[in-house]
Amino acid sequence: MDKASVTQELTEIFEDVMDLDEVTLEDGTTANDIEEWDSLSHVRLIIAIERHYGIKFSNAEIESLKQFGDIVALVLTKAA
Repeated sequence: MDKASVTQELTEIFEDVMDLDEVTLEDGTTANDIEEWDSLSHVRLIIAIERHYGIKFSNAEIESLKQFGDIVALVLTKAA
């Protein structure tokens, strides 16, 4: 599993959870950049990612996720 494939998969999950047709996500993208990315959709996003990869995030890990790149890096670590 490499960063490009995880980024693509997470983008698809993000689009599904946020009900967006196409979105460009970069490592520095935050909730402030995407109108649909609010606290409720963040929780739904985390649940969808955990289910997709069969992983679990701790509360501390979830709280540390501030940017899209943080999510990618954590998935790469947890799913390795």
